[in-house]
Amino acid sequence: MKTLAIRLEDDLHAQLTMVAQLGELTITDAIRQAIDQWIETKRSQPELAARAQSVLDEIENDAAQRRSAIATLFGGSSDGSSATEPAEPEGTTPLRRSRGKGGEPAAS
Repeated sequence: MKTLAIRLEDDLHAQLTMVAQLGELTITDAIRQAIDQWIETKRSQPELAARAQSVLDEIENDAAQRRSAIATLFGGSSDGSSATEPAEPEGTTPLRRSRGKGGEPAAS
């Protein structure tokens, strides 16, 4: 759960307090109900659904570009399904550090 702090003009706060009391609600519950109703109203608006689809399309395009960049970098396919670790140059072996007790690097 997140905490949200808002600032209200004194008059608006007084009205909110009175409406909450008349509805036998806490101010917090009244605000939650108002937010729920506002979200439900927005959810049914076609403009919001169109904007949401636009944002999803942007996310998908960005993800595709990132997958392609990783695939290009590591020589895998552009869908990211077979990106492999970079190969060691021929005739070399990976460097390994010896570890002492407890996983700490060994003293040289």
